[in-house]
Amino acid sequence: MKLTDILKPDLIKVGLESEEKEEVFEEMVQLFVDAGLLADRDAALQAIIEREAKMSTGVARWLALPHGKIEEAKGLLLALGTTDYGIEYDSLDGEPVYVVLMVFAELGNPGPHIEALAEISRLFSMPGFTARIREAESAEQILSIIKQEE
Repeated sequence: MKLTDILKPDLIKVGLESEEKEEVFEEMVQLFVDAGLLADRDAALQAIIEREAKMSTGVARWLALPHGKIEEAKGLLLALGTTDYGIEYDSLDGEPVYVVLMVFAELGNPGPHIEALAEISRLFSMPGFTARIREAESAEQILSIIKQEE
């Protein structure tokens, strides 16, 4: 699976405005709404919040991976946001988050969701990858960095 087949420039936001986890959920879900991929904003937020209640999705240094399954998703949905100042996220390592990847999957079809999480894990475990994404200045630059490593 290639993330660049799913992730498009209008689903990437360089310069997230949120300072806290709940705010970033709203800001990231809005990317899907603005792109016309989701209409039920509340259902999407609820799926993310319910998943987050089980365990923090601040899973790696500087990286958060909020994800959920929703009826409205037709296939896999992926958005990415970055911030310069860090978001207080209650991460597993206690560090702020600088890169947020939000994933929505359709109900009853876990395969693509698992493949995407595996590819995200592979990419973001590469030395320096998260820093390069964090430092990127445009959606196009982020896509280029990802494409180079896919």
